Amino acid sequence: MAENQIPFDANAGEGELYPAIEPRNNGNLNVGDGHTVYWEECGNLDGPAVVFLHGGPGAGCAPTHRRFFDPKHWRIVLFDQRGCGRSRPSAGIEANTTHHIIQDIETIREHLGINNWLVFGGSWGSLLAVAYGIAHTDRCTGFVIRGIFLGEQEELRWFVDDMGRFFPDAKRALTDALPQHERNDIMGNFHKRLIDPDPAVHGPAADAWSSYESACARLNPSSGGDTGGSLPLARIEAHYFVNDMFLPPRYVFDNIDQVSHLPCILVQGRYDVICPPWTADNLARAWPGSQLVIVNDAGHSAFEPGIRKALVQATDRMRKVSR
Repeated sequence: MAENQIPFDANAGEGELYPAIEPRNNGNLNVGDGHTVYWEECGNLDGPAVVFLHGGPGAGCAPTHRRFFDPKHWRIVLFDQRGCGRSRPSAGIEANTTHHIIQDIETIREHLGINNWLVFGGSWGSLLAVAYGIAHTDRCTGFVIRGIFLGEQEELRWFVDDMGRFFPDAKRALTDALPQHERNDIMGNFHKRLIDPDPAVHGPAADAWSSYESACARLNPSSGGDTGGSLPLARIEAHYFVNDMFLPPRYVFDNIDQVSHLPCILVQGRYDVICPPWTADNLARAWPGSQLVIVNDAGHSAFEPGIRKALVQATDRMRKVSR
């Protein structure tokens, strides 16, 4: 076993979410470019820090996200990324790129006087976590990432074109939201509608986009979603997708040596249709000492029982490498 690999028993008894907690501090931080970012910290303010990076991009944080971490141990920092949740302007895409959010993470860290932290991210948050680590390696003690997504063209193509092969009814509802003559370019035409200032245009498009993603997120589909408002999610997600996540191709793999000395636990649902397991497997093989945990009875959502349990176990085990 590699020195930085953390033992993980997916059948261990522990792993339920920690009890609900309230923030000890919170605020709205001016990060420039007309954006203010909501942040909060919970748990043990004298303990090692962990930063939570939500998905989407555009989804925002929820109170349940605090519960992946032992509040007696961790100083838990959550924030809503630009344009998301309680950050303002809502659904704002000006000056909203991967590099802007990486800088926002640093601005929050400095604002809170934190030297380094564990980085926790799911879905888009997994890409953001590793990209942040590549840019600021010395500020990271390790990574817990879920539903792995690295922003490659095959992943973007899969989301728009192929995911619907497993959920044809959801894909049909998505394409039916566009006029017949716009269905030859689903991504491009949804993007045009989502950035249109007229609510009569962007509203139905946002609802259709968000419903499509929500319908595909779980092994057992439900009407409930894990995301925030439909417009921030849909508009910001499409904004990033049409711009290739604002990163060059193979960015993570070409720079993996910047973070590969750090511990990483990857949690992946076997039947994750939004972010299929091939990306998680490729990243685990490129990252010496990382551990890939495949949850056999789960899809994409962080709150499916097996994923939830594996994430709590992962953060518990990361206590061994945090200072």
